[in-house]
Amino acid sequence: MLLKSIRAWFYRLRGIFYKEQFDRDLHAELASHLEMHIEENLRAGMNVEEARRVALIKLGGLEQTKESVRDRRGLPVLESLFRHLRFGFRLLRKNPAFAAVAVLTLALGIGVNTAIFSVVYGALLAPLPMPHPEQLVMVWSQFNSTGRNVVSPGDFLDWKQQNSVFQNLVAWDEATFSLSVDGHPESLQTRIMSPGFFNMQGIPLSLGRDFVAEEGEPGKDHVLIVTNQLWRERFGSDPHILGQKVRLNAEPYTVVGVLAAGMPDRYESQLFVPMALRPDQITHNRHWMVVMGRMKPGVTLQQANADMDGVARRIAETYPLSNKGLGVSVEPLKNNFTSRDTIKDLWLLMGAVGFVLLISCVNVANLLLVRGTVRLKEVALRASLGATRRQLFSQFLTESLALALIGGALGVGLAAMLLKVIAVLLPQFSIPTEADIRLNLSVLLFSLAATIFAGVLCGCAPAWQISGRNLNDVLKEGGRSASNAGRHGLRRTLVVTEFALALTLLAGAGLVIHSFWKLTRVNLGFRQDHILTFALPINFDRFPQPEQITAFYRPMLEKISALPGISSAAASSATPIVWTGWGMNFSIAGQPVVDPSDLPGAGFNLVTPGYFRTFGIQVTQGRDFTEQDVANTLPVAMVNETLVKKYLSNMDPLKQRVVVKKLGISTLGPPIEWNIVGVYHDVHNRSVRRESSPEISVPFWQNPLPSVRISVRTSGDPASMTNTIAAAVRSVDPDLPLDQVRTMDQLVDESLAGDRFATELFAAFAAVALLLAAIGIYGVMSFAVAQRTHEIGLRMALGAGPRQVLRLVLQEGMLLAFGGLVIGLAGAYFVGRTMKSILYGVAAIDPIALSIVAVVLLVAAVLACYLPARRATRVDPLIALRCE
Repeated sequence: MLLKSIRAWFYRLRGIFYKEQFDRDLHAELASHLEMHIEENLRAGMNVEEARRVALIKLGGLEQTKESVRDRRGLPVLESLFRHLRFGFRLLRKNPAFAAVAVLTLALGIGVNTAIFSVVYGALLAPLPMPHPEQLVMVWSQFNSTGRNVVSPGDFLDWKQQNSVFQNLVAWDEATFSLSVDGHPESLQTRIMSPGFFNMQGIPLSLGRDFVAEEGEPGKDHVLIVTNQLWRERFGSDPHILGQKVRLNAEPYTVVGVLAAGMPDRYESQLFVPMALRPDQITHNRHWMVVMGRMKPGVTLQQANADMDGVARRIAETYPLSNKGLGVSVEPLKNNFTSRDTIKDLWLLMGAVGFVLLISCVNVANLLLVRGTVRLKEVALRASLGATRRQLFSQFLTESLALALIGGALGVGLAAMLLKVIAVLLPQFSIPTEADIRLNLSVLLFSLAATIFAGVLCGCAPAWQISGRNLNDVLKEGGRSASNAGRHGLRRTLVVTEFALALTLLAGAGLVIHSFWKLTRVNLGFRQDHILTFALPINFDRFPQPEQITAFYRPMLEKISALPGISSAAASSATPIVWTGWGMNFSIAGQPVVDPSDLPGAGFNLVTPGYFRTFGIQVTQGRDFTEQDVANTLPVAMVNETLVKKYLSNMDPLKQRVVVKKLGISTLGPPIEWNIVGVYHDVHNRSVRRESSPEISVPFWQNPLPSVRISVRTSGDPASMTNTIAAAVRSVDPDLPLDQVRTMDQLVDESLAGDRFATELFAAFAAVALLLAAIGIYGVMSFAVAQRTHEIGLRMALGAGPRQVLRLVLQEGMLLAFGGLVIGLAGAYFVGRTMKSILYGVAAIDPIALSIVAVVLLVAAVLACYLPARRATRVDPLIALRCE
């Protein structure tokens, strides 16, 4: 039975295509004869129905016979669709200019939507490319429910032992290691991680294996896994690399694995070594680990959080000094490392391109309205041949869908090119490593949905207008009613809508641009010119004693400072903008501490003398550190103005002491009272956007740590000093490369990368919206002038000059533009409120940005109206008066 049905449908479809030529010839014959007979009958005073009936009788009922045969053949809906499509494509071939403009407009709108959705889907919506990704979670420490934090080794080990909801928990930390291949040291980002890290996630290896449990023990941890990309670039895709020894941090490591190509190549780290915790590192005081887990099958996120809350309470009872008030937060891995600003930026960009698509649809709808006006006689004739309003509506809607399908195909090609541009503009590591930004099946389905939406939206307005016309009058007047159609308010409404949408999008872009302009002019609190910064990849295990750290860095800084062209040099655990320093709890000496878990926090920076001079940071009270502030002398500290305002506002800060635990190489030392000897000006840390928070700086020589950044101020171009400084460093340690070499100008620029990305895309989409709006009003005004040729000729014959005609046309166009601007103000207000959280120093309704946007849009409208208005002034009255 099924086979018979399929065979019947096949024969019906084949019949449709075989009789295509017959239908076309029959339509031509009927159209020729019926048009002549119907016009004769209408001039004789008959109405449309009567004229049609009499004409069909004269033709011997051919049309009724043809329709009855078609109905008996079946598939009327499908056949009607094919017929509408064939007819629509024939019309497009006859009007290539119209087709090109409409298709390109839709391609632009669909293309930018497809490109941005590719980014949104890959970064935020696509499932993680791992087995059972819903089971993968991040597990964070949480201080008094105030936000997530990294984990202490003691907590991590207790979590593993006491939980009942995880299959496995793994931890990792990031560091910079020095890899030497063929005697050339190179600093590479390295992940120090628990054995079983890749197996737990289901990430495959192309060669070798994951780390095993015994390699997580001290002394057995000198093994290495590399990414596929590093294997190809640094080891020449050597298939025999497993078991080979390489020098890592001047020590031999054995390669045991190479990751599979693909997603792991996008990791920020390219080297992976096992985490081997020494007994002195297992403490609950110092938090530095990141922890991931895989939940057991069937366990929900709520169950995992409830179980870990119980674990956290038991640990707090055992270790009240370090863990009181410390909770646990279990969160999905998906988008866990994507900042809220990035997520909001992407959705706002999706909204912006949505506006571009709407403006494109309005533009094409206006084009179809204009085109439909000149087809009124054709439509009237088809109606007289028996076409219903539903059939007429379907014809115009099908033609619109045909346009949209062509535009959608071109839009996908445009999206592929735009993705290459976006990949260049997208800030590095701003989206998840798992994100694969490309045109996949889900993106193509979205593009198809956008295409159908555009086709329906574009076709509804002209289809509704044409199918609702008084076609009897059209045939009687021979098409002269088309001039009335040219004044139809629907086209003006669409132009007003288009300008309102354009103003809304332009206002959003204006806010983002003004915000970025303000960000580039923020007072950062230091001098960023002529500064070069870099890190030295030194492992914490290399110098177990503070005296060894001091003995290493003192001659290093002396050699660098003595180089020609360097005016000052300093070492520090953190620098402005980057800030890789420590967060420490503190108290003010002499003030009672009720609950240690409620102590405030501050940034804790270790700096050598000359740090404030190198960065040009102003010391507002007291003194700077000196070379006499060394170990075994009075512990001293400097604090920033924010800490003074927040905690020392009613006292002399230079007479106070802050109590902070001493930082050790692996653990925290006892609390120390640091005497405040100076107050320095606030500096922007972590990014240009983030204003200063409370900060404490202490002398590096009083609390030395192996890992630091070195900053130098130069008299010339700082980047040109890189090789000279690298030679000075190698003279102290030949295996030590420079890492993260940046000028301070580059660091500030990189800090603004996310804001720059959003600004550039918003500005580009706003420019497209402006262009489309200008084209839209130009098209409407051009058609209006063409339809009013007779009227303009009459005005000029009665004495109207070119200025009056120019003013007449410009006035009509500018009224539409002003109407759109007024309506668009409401949209601009709501867009401003939505974008407020990503703006810097700019209100939701910014008068400067809004004024500039309105002026730009009005100028575009004037130019778009001026061209058809100028053409109207050149109309010859004698020719125009003959025009109908």
